[in-house]
Amino acid sequence: MAIRPYNLPPLSALASFEAAARHVSFKAAAQELNVTPAAVSHQVKALETELRQVLFRRNHRGVELTETGAYLLVALQRGFEEISDAVAQLRSDASGAGVTIRASTAVSSQWLAPKLAEFWQSHPHIPVSQNVTDFPDQAPSCDLSIEYGLMDDAKGDVRLLFRDRIAALGSPRFAARHRIDTIADFAQTPLIHMDMPATGWTHWSDWCKELGYDGPLGGGYRVNNYVIALQAAQGDMGAVLGWGGLTGSLMSSGALVKLWPEDLPSPREFYIKLHPGATRQAVIVRDWLLKCADPENPGVALV
Repeated sequence: MAIRPYNLPPLSALASFEAAARHVSFKAAAQELNVTPAAVSHQVKALETELRQVLFRRNHRGVELTETGAYLLVALQRGFEEISDAVAQLRSDASGAGVTIRASTAVSSQWLAPKLAEFWQSHPHIPVSQNVTDFPDQAPSCDLSIEYGLMDDAKGDVRLLFRDRIAALGSPRFAARHRIDTIADFAQTPLIHMDMPATGWTHWSDWCKELGYDGPLGGGYRVNNYVIALQAAQGDMGAVLGWGGLTGSLMSSGALVKLWPEDLPSPREFYIKLHPGATRQAVIVRDWLLKCADPENPGVALV
């Protein structure tokens, strides 16, 4: 018998087992692999014979993974994921499609787009395209994405861009018209509310409560897009909560000013994620953005 490389059972048997274990069903595995359930059963039985281990418990209701089977499934999936990443990397390198970076409307318009304009001046040979969406679950695949969330809960290669602070902002004309001496005064002040519950944005009630006021607040103006909220604030329509990393240019230009001297640390972070299959060019873009976000801190890795 020929010696198999890597001392592995036949790959067809491993693939059949992985599919059957993932679905916990020989029938579903057969449909995925476009073979018969009997063929899957034969491959799994041959693998059990070679390993001299029982991988499935068979009963009248179907099959169940044994502890040994579960151990092998985890090992196979880890290996298949690494192979998948390598293949995706090669396909991406071969396509020469450049770097795609996904970000929300707010992050793209207020932070990313100006930074990419600077990047292209020093890296004109690296094409970068933006995928701007406020619904990332429905977006196509990308090389990089900028997320707002709890970085400790994120998976994969993620690096911190910046930890932000949240302040109450308004136009200079609005600030002149609405005197705010205490946090409770915001209850009588027109407010711009963000209606995007799935994004993790801090709301006015959260912000005021942290600063000592837990009473009712006015209705004001409601939007589901942060860029529109900032435009409304510049148009004197109300006070808006401003994340420093997204409103720095507006404050520097005087378009928006602080309505209250204190601000609060954001409960979530802005971080950048390198997706599986990303090219070496994507790493260059990622590292440049990290340095641009904080010249003293090239990003905290959680890999």
